[in-house]
Amino acid sequence: MKVAGDWIARPESRRICAMLNDAGHRALFVGGCVRNAILGVPVTDIDIATEARPERVLALAEAAGLKAVATGADHGTVTVVAGGHPHEITTFRRDVETFGRHAVVAFSDDIREDAARRDFTMNALYALPDGTVVDPLGVGLTDLEARHVRFVGDAETRIREDYLRILRFFRFSAWYGDPQAGFDPAALAAIAATVEGLAELSAERVGAEIKKLLAAPDPVPAVAVMARTGALSQVLPGATPLLLGPLRHAETMEGVGPEPIRRLVALGAGEVEGRALRLSKREMQKLSLLQHLMASRSDPAELGYRHGAEVARDALLLQAAARGAPVPKGALQAAAAGASHRFPVAARDLMPVYEGAALGDKLEELERRWIDSGFRMTREELLAEAAHRP
Repeated sequence: MKVAGDWIARPESRRICAMLNDAGHRALFVGGCVRNAILGVPVTDIDIATEARPERVLALAEAAGLKAVATGADHGTVTVVAGGHPHEITTFRRDVETFGRHAVVAFSDDIREDAARRDFTMNALYALPDGTVVDPLGVGLTDLEARHVRFVGDAETRIREDYLRILRFFRFSAWYGDPQAGFDPAALAAIAATVEGLAELSAERVGAEIKKLLAAPDPVPAVAVMARTGALSQVLPGATPLLLGPLRHAETMEGVGPEPIRRLVALGAGEVEGRALRLSKREMQKLSLLQHLMASRSDPAELGYRHGAEVARDALLLQAAARGAPVPKGALQAAAAGASHRFPVAARDLMPVYEGAALGDKLEELERRWIDSGFRMTREELLAEAAHRP
């Protein structure tokens, strides 16, 4: 089997592979780029595996006139930039000792040892520069074609090496798995036995992984199984997947794509959970606002006017999920239209007739009248009304 795509045919990629091959070293694309190419989904990152040691890669890149940075030399990774495209080149490795992200590794000349230390079989696929797929474990290609997310070797051993792999299992299941075929029983048993290890992870790592999971087209089956194994309550205490399904249905009916913060609100995440996930200030503000608006019954157009089309859309979807009913017909369009309106009266237009608290009250009254008119009252009409009602 061969993979193809712009990324593998790019002159820059070919140049880096030739740089290694011409020096007598192997160059194999590995991991996500191979997996995604087989699945026919976009390739973003390009990783290359080789038996050449990091210092050798650095020397070859320098001789070729390419920018190279030892981004992870202790673990065998050198980033080489060609034509503005970064390529991570990593020496074949085998684990000597593992403890989370800080494993002790030894370099290897054996591609099978390199494949054996990877997390999932579908990530242990390689491709030669001509696109020929290499499956050192003999099961990666079959598992990928079956959309079967399976740990390499013993699942519990893989998890204890880095407990983040629990969350990665659910994320990969959401993105690449086949929910109709079910979830790997050995993986679920291992997760149930090790789930408390999630407490050892940093909030940043957990938050990043949860957002990637919730950005999947349909995370509902994976999150439901995550809840059953106890993993969801470990990272989001009090969260429940009950509204995620109805939200996903509302998104589908309205043709709206994934949005992680919206889906976090559906899981019941609030400010406490947001802080625990180390969300950004902007994400926290959106989380808190959507949580409040989820219980609001404001007119869709007013929601759009006050909060913008995107927030209004998300609030309407969450409201529909909470009611277990469709989004009212035309509501999203009304919210988008509302977001386009700008109140035509400013404070200076009412001064000096109105000042202080009276000025604020009058502006609020006029804005209310304008909104209730369907945003149709003109500036002149509003000012005339203000003049007749001092």
